[in-house]
Amino acid sequence: MTVPGSRAPVVFDDGIAETALPHGAQVETEVLIVGSGPAGSAAALFLSTLGVANMMITKYRWTANTPRAHITNQRTMEIFRDVGIDDAVRAESTPNELMGDTVFCTSIAGEELGRILTFGTHPARHADYELASPASTCDIPQTYLEPILVKNATTRGTQTRFSTEYLSHVQDAEGVSVRVLDRLTGAEFSIRAKYLIGADGARSQVAADIDLPMEGEMDIAGSMNITFTADITPFVEHRPSVLYWVVQPGSNIGGIGTGLVRMIRPWNQWLVVWGYDISQEAPVIDEAAATQIVRNLLGLPDLEVEITGTSLWGNNAQYATRLQRGRVFCVGDAVHKHPPSNGLGSNTSIQDSYNLTWKLAAVLAGTAGPDLLETYSTERAPVARQIVLRANKSAREFGQLFDALGVTTARTESEMIEMIEERKANTPAGAAKRQAIQAAMEVKDYEFNAHGVEVGQFYESTAIVGDGSRRPEPERDPELYYQASTVPGSRLPHAWVGDSVHRISTHDLAPFSQFTLITGITGSAWAEAAARVGERLGVKLETVIIGPGQPVTDLYFDWARLREVAEDGVVLVRPDKHIGWRSYRLAEHPEEAVFTAMTAMLSRADSRADSRVFAGQSA
Repeated sequence: MTVPGSRAPVVFDDGIAETALPHGAQVETEVLIVGSGPAGSAAALFLSTLGVANMMITKYRWTANTPRAHITNQRTMEIFRDVGIDDAVRAESTPNELMGDTVFCTSIAGEELGRILTFGTHPARHADYELASPASTCDIPQTYLEPILVKNATTRGTQTRFSTEYLSHVQDAEGVSVRVLDRLTGAEFSIRAKYLIGADGARSQVAADIDLPMEGEMDIAGSMNITFTADITPFVEHRPSVLYWVVQPGSNIGGIGTGLVRMIRPWNQWLVVWGYDISQEAPVIDEAAATQIVRNLLGLPDLEVEITGTSLWGNNAQYATRLQRGRVFCVGDAVHKHPPSNGLGSNTSIQDSYNLTWKLAAVLAGTAGPDLLETYSTERAPVARQIVLRANKSAREFGQLFDALGVTTARTESEMIEMIEERKANTPAGAAKRQAIQAAMEVKDYEFNAHGVEVGQFYESTAIVGDGSRRPEPERDPELYYQASTVPGSRLPHAWVGDSVHRISTHDLAPFSQFTLITGITGSAWAEAAARVGERLGVKLETVIIGPGQPVTDLYFDWARLREVAEDGVVLVRPDKHIGWRSYRLAEHPEEAVFTAMTAMLSRADSRADSRVFAGQSA
């Protein structure tokens, strides 16, 4: 990084550099990231892990000051495992076994309407989650996660600048010139980068500046957050969860009749989410009003409560249909904006960056053609659409529970209470209501146990080379259930492999820093072919042979059941753990087959096998 005329940086104990720059100075880096939230700090971490020079700026003085995102699903934990921060994340998180008893009630201390075992904690679903991944879902508030991401990115090489605001950019054939403001000194300066990543949230200025096409609407409903501390262990410890839903007619202040009491730290740090009519004037929530809302939802009118913060926010239903323009890319909430239903927000944001960064690294290293970067939109825009639609549908599905309770047709608070009470009646109407409530609860599986949505993402693009096969027909509901496959475009199936001393996941065989071929003993010829192709292309391409007598064996024979190719076939895994190509059997000319697949995936100009001889075999 060059900063003409600047003084030397001051590096603090945490490794974060702060440099006072003269007005008009220019800084240079390979990739500039705007925003230090989950998407931006993850992008910085991934780039630094891959050895790509990058700078991350944020207009804020530090990381998130409210807990916001919190559910961290298996796919994201796999990614954290891949870059070596999963232990740090787990150490700050609430584990999966304390997340499950999602409760619906009239207040925390009041009557229950029902519970759902969520996030794979139901015995009937737990096996699905265990078989699918080496990682487990956990709960880590954004206030705890962001510092882990920022610290690890910075210690690995990211130049991190707080209080630095993005103003505008101009891109050309060689790179992007970005004007920024040092909010401490008031000085403007320029950052010159080869690529720009906009991770600046739902009101993204970067996305607006490149005029990304959007579908849907913003601010379709209003919500308020109230954070507070209060020890309510006796009311929750026996039914541990991160989510307690309260249906409580008459207690709202401009509200919509339902609230969420969300655990931040068990069992004394909490967040209340309460709705308000966004078409009306925004409510004023002072400490007295916030305390009253909290006490009402808890059903504890005399509880000592410390209010630690309040904020208003809008629910959105909008996604970008294209995620990039030239050398500028957007990730995270900048391109998918939705309510927190399903817990998909930060997960999808981190996964965006995981998809994009290995491609940027390959293009910057000269091992891939620039067209590879086009596959970021091709692969991730359908995911953005899916999760926005799913999250908003999950939010609407609460209506079925309200209908089942009868509160949507009641005209007064007393009528609403009477309708809720009817579920206890020894009458045909009471029986019908109980059945309707059960059916409504089962629908909520699509929010709290949508395993297929969480880990079943499938890509189609030029960075995926098909083998003529089609995805298998779903055996069960594809939103609720993940179905493993090695059809190109699928996420690499997890299986435990290793030796008599060590047990590792198939995911551990394919690190983020390389492409990986996985084959069996009779497919060992693929290894020599891959070594030659890797050397020719200047790409790290390693082969893992699974079988007895090899460094890695199929401990439980699960990989043999999951691989969907013969023992002498091969599965080619991209750095992001998606299958890029496979061959059912050992090819007659394995080097030619691997070369053709790799060059196509990497958008190389030499994507057609040349006419020269492949190790004694005619191409």
